[in-house]
Amino acid sequence: MTAPTEAVSAVDDTVKPEDAPDRLYTITGGRSRAPDCALDLVTLIVSETEPMPGMQSEHERILWLCQSPTAVVEIAAELDLPVSVVKILLADLLDAGQVEARHPSVPRAVDQLPDPAFLEKVLVGLRNL
Repeated sequence: MTAPTEAVSAVDDTVKPEDAPDRLYTITGGRSRAPDCALDLVTLIVSETEPMPGMQSEHERILWLCQSPTAVVEIAAELDLPVSVVKILLADLLDAGQVEARHPSVPRAVDQLPDPAFLEKVLVGLRNL
């Protein structure tokens, strides 16, 4: 009888309570995906407000973490939560206007780049100085 109990306790010791699926389900309010908001791993999040009383603890921690621009992946690492869960939490805060998302700049199209001949003239001018 002691062998099965020891096996169960050995398994239970390896599972952190934070990783329990029911905890993640509770944190996200039962949602498994963030609404259509374009958050990638390097999107910077900045707090627009301070935490309010009665706020979900994860939301509160995000607001404190993001007083200076913080990447989505860094937030997930600090909270020790999967990125997918953090994106759901961030979507809530974005909808409430409590955070701002600063997306990485998109590379310019070739037709929007400066003319190479003009850049060559600028380079020649700089060399002549």
